[in-house]
This record gives sequence, structure tokens and C-alpha cells, in this order.
Amino acid sequence: MFDTIYPADSVEFCSHDTLKDIFVVGTYKLDQDDGDIEQQDSSTQARPVSGVQDGYRCHMSPSSPATLGIADSEGNITLHQWQETGLRQIQGIRIAESSEILCLSLDWSNRRNPAAQLGSLVVSLSDGSLSILQARQWELVLYQYNLLGMLMIMNHGFLPGIIGTLTWFSLVSFVSLLANIRFYVHAGGDDLQMKGWDVREDLTKPIFVNKRFDAGITSIQSHPYIENLIAVGSYDNLVRLFDIRKPSIPINQIDVGGGAWRVKWHPSSTRKNDLLVACMHDGFKIVSFDHLLSDDSLRANTGDGKIVKRFDEHESLAYGVDWSYATSEGDQTVIASCSFYDHLLHTWSG
Repeated sequence: MFDTIYPADSVEFCSHDTLKDIFVVGTYKLDQDDGDIEQQDSSTQARPVSGVQDGYRCHMSPSSPATLGIADSEGNITLHQWQETGLRQIQGIRIAESSEILCLSLDWSNRRNPAAQLGSLVVSLSDGSLSILQARQWELVLYQYNLLGMLMIMNHGFLPGIIGTLTWFSLVSFVSLLANIRFYVHAGGDDLQMKGWDVREDLTKPIFVNKRFDAGITSIQSHPYIENLIAVGSYDNLVRLFDIRKPSIPINQIDVGGGAWRVKWHPSSTRKNDLLVACMHDGFKIVSFDHLLSDDSLRANTGDGKIVKRFDEHESLAYGVDWSYATSEGDQTVIASCSFYDHLLHTWSG
């Protein structure tokens, strides 16, 4: 157990071959005097970063430096590289026009297919918009920027005057049967809608809109080995699995309790059925789905989901969680989890 000092909200393990024992914890604290947010990205090294809403490592080849992207509460994206004994910031980009707009979450295009260079990055903002940053060598440049009242590209459709929150989204990339790389973005928020875009096509119109949610969408993650499968978390306690070729109806769902705040697939192909869930008011859980063998198996029975392990040592909101990429002993993997008001970090196995 470790006290992160400030309330903790995100955890990310490094996937780089030589740094799999490294993980980062994002924390923040509201300054009660002036309303500013004091924030830091904490591990054994503490770095002050304005408003760490989300952090996500870029999946790189072993010959490339380990890179972390951070979304902060002042509308910025910063990139950090691991150098010898710690993180060093290599780039910062302001995404939002106003410091009142938060960058909420981010995802990389090369998460399923690690590359020697940076992938493209997608960022969700608190005004209900998405931004795409395109990689040029070792820098990211703003490719599409959209803001309410400015550009309606990839806008999630929140009504004027209503502050919507895209709490999580996922960028899905895969190689098609014709060897053409296609990039898809899936996003959800407090408007009870999940939307998808094909980045190669007209971004002013989503390729689908699913309005069948009963509560806000909190988390979306694509499967690392089954290209058309995504897991979606919601405040209604349900984790839903979708085949993105038929995104209107889930192929499976399970009630995990407490509100499904984060969902993360196991990084190993030997445990492709296992999903880690941060359940806000009901701890952390591992859910196993039977028969998730291949992309073709999605058309058949996916089997029932069942909770195979839970961790209840936190005393506050269960927010950040991640699997280690290190080789597991037996069938157990190291997991790091953090909670908010009690600002605690735990490591455990599951």
C-alpha cells in the first residue's frame, strides 16, 4: 500500500520490453483557495502536471524510447519519455482554446500494432468534442480540432448550454483483409450515446450512433487481439461487449456493480478472455468471458461473463487500474489500482 498524497485517478503500466516493472499514477487536488487544480503524475518519481485526467503509454517497438501521453485539466496534452531513471517531457500541445476546457482521455492508434514511431493520438474534451493529433517523426501536430460553436467535426452532439463529459473513448486501429490500415474512433459520454467514426472518411458524420444506453458511458477499450471487439463501461453498472460491425446491440453484458468506471483487457494473448474493471463504489474486479477465441467467434456464442476475482482493500472510489505487462508467474498477473478520496495505491495479483 502507498499513499499518493493527492487523490488518485489513473494508473498505467509501461509496455516497453525493458521497463515492464514501471508504472505511473495520476493524481490531482483542487486548491480550495483559488479553485486551481494541483496535480502530479506520481510513482517513485513525482512530476507536477496540471490536471492529470488520463495517462496512456504509446506502444512502441523495443528499439524506441518508452513514451507516455498525459491529458490534463487545463486543455493540454504532454508527451514524456523515460530516460535512464525518470520521465522527461518532450512536447506539450494546447488542445483547448480555454483553460476552462479539460482534456479528459486519450488513446493511441498503435495500441494494437506497436511501431517504431509515435502513433496518432485522439483526445476527448469536456465540451463534448474530440481532437486528433497526427504523428510526424517524434512530434504530434493537431490534425483535426473541433470545438462547440466552431467546428462541428466529430462533435458528440451535446446541446448548447449543457456541459457534456466524454469521460472515456477508444481509438481502434487494425489491418483489414486487404492490408489497408483503417482507423476507427469510438466515443461515449453523459449524453447516453456511443458513436463511431472512420477517420479516413467524412468526420462530420459518425458511421453509427447507439442511443440504447440507460446511463452515461464511462469507458471504452478495444480488444488487443480480437479486432472487432470493444468493451464498454457505464454508470448503470453494466459492462457491455460489442462487435463494431453490429454496434447497435451488445453481444454480451454483465452487471459488475458500483458503476463500471474503467475497463481494461488483459495484455497477454493467453488471457484474452479476461477484463479488469474499476467499479467505483464496489472495488476492483476481474471478469472472464468464455469463448472469446477469435474475430469469427463473435458471430457465435460468446459465453457468459463471470466475476472470477475482486479486490476490496480500497476505502474510496475505485478509479485507476491496470495490468502489468511483465511475464506472469503461473496464471497470476501483477495489478496496480488506486482510489480517490483516500489517495491509496495498491498492488495485487489476479
